[in-house]
Amino acid sequence: MADETSSRSVPDAGKKSPIEPSPLKGAAYASPVSNSTRRRRYILILIGVLVLIVGGVFLWRYLSSYESTDDAAADVHLYPVSARVSGYVVKVNVEDNQWVQQGAVLVEIDPKDYEVAVAEAQANLDSAVATAESLNITVPITSVNTSSQLKSATSDIDNADAGVIAAERQVTAAHAQLEAAEANDVRAQDDLHRYKLLVDTRDVSQQIYDQALATAKSTAASVAAARANESAAQQFVQQAKSRLVQADANHQSAETGPQQVSSTRARVRAAIADVEQRRALLEQAELNLQYTKIFAPVTGEVNKTVVVGLNVQPGQQLLTVVPLNDVWVTANFKETQLKHMRVGQKAEIHVDSSGRKLKGHVDSIAGATGPLFSLLPPENATGNYVKIVQRIPVKIVLEPGQNQDRHLRPGMNVVPDVYLQ
Repeated sequence: MADETSSRSVPDAGKKSPIEPSPLKGAAYASPVSNSTRRRRYILILIGVLVLIVGGVFLWRYLSSYESTDDAAADVHLYPVSARVSGYVVKVNVEDNQWVQQGAVLVEIDPKDYEVAVAEAQANLDSAVATAESLNITVPITSVNTSSQLKSATSDIDNADAGVIAAERQVTAAHAQLEAAEANDVRAQDDLHRYKLLVDTRDVSQQIYDQALATAKSTAASVAAARANESAAQQFVQQAKSRLVQADANHQSAETGPQQVSSTRARVRAAIADVEQRRALLEQAELNLQYTKIFAPVTGEVNKTVVVGLNVQPGQQLLTVVPLNDVWVTANFKETQLKHMRVGQKAEIHVDSSGRKLKGHVDSIAGATGPLFSLLPPENATGNYVKIVQRIPVKIVLEPGQNQDRHLRPGMNVVPDVYLQ
């Protein structure tokens, strides 16, 4: 039994025998070949472990050297082209998916109504300019006229005042003449009465009485004339006073000359403002005429919704220009992937549609997570809150010349790798 047990333990040196031999006896039966085999096996296992450790370290370093996500797509700014004026579309110069250069005429609206508006605005401007020039000329004329009127009114007052004084003196002279005529008439009437008595008694001749009678009649007429002269002189005084009042009124009116000049200048300023307003209306009419031609805002492909014969309104979208030369990638990385991500880091973009790899770099990182930019952002102030890893948009710009054939189009799925080292 002992021999069979020993013979079975020799080929299987790595396993213990059910019957534990004594140390001396096991050492006596161990062979050099089995010890060498165990040593090589241990070395191979050690090398394998080291290789696994080194490979794991390198694999960990490689996997931690970049961040990748499949939640990414090509993106671009779409340029909607809309009408700025209303009108009838007479010409469409592009077709769907046609490549156009910036500044190319895409759509033409019937310009006839706007040409008429420009002509009308030009005529209104010319009329306003003529009115302003006319009023501007009247300013110095009004200034000179009012100054002359003031001087003339002052002179008229002096003349009227002198006329009043002269008329009053004439009244005084006429009154004195009336008194003298009345005195002569009284004497003549008395002489006539006395000569009447004498002629009756025949103390004087009839001739003397006739002379006294003629003298009495003459003095009576002189009294009437003197009284008429006094009345006329009084009328002259009233007329002179009226002329004085009129001259004073004219003087007061002439004193408003500065106000008249200011009023004329104000009308000139109003006319100049009207000219500016008409000029602005002309510029607006010219702009509206220019807006009848709709130009491409950027270089790119066109997607149109307009046809000839369509009546368009201001703000109505007619086309969309897609600038394929400015395509970038929007990658929605998890918030846990952004720890070491920085602006300017290199990136490699795998395009699903073609399998191509494009080079780029991180341009910017969004200021908030994607859901916050949505129409209805999430509200977590509830009792059933569940923590969800959020994603933040990262803009990756292609390096120059990477999309020359414009194969990468907005909306295509891509897988970007951003290298963090």
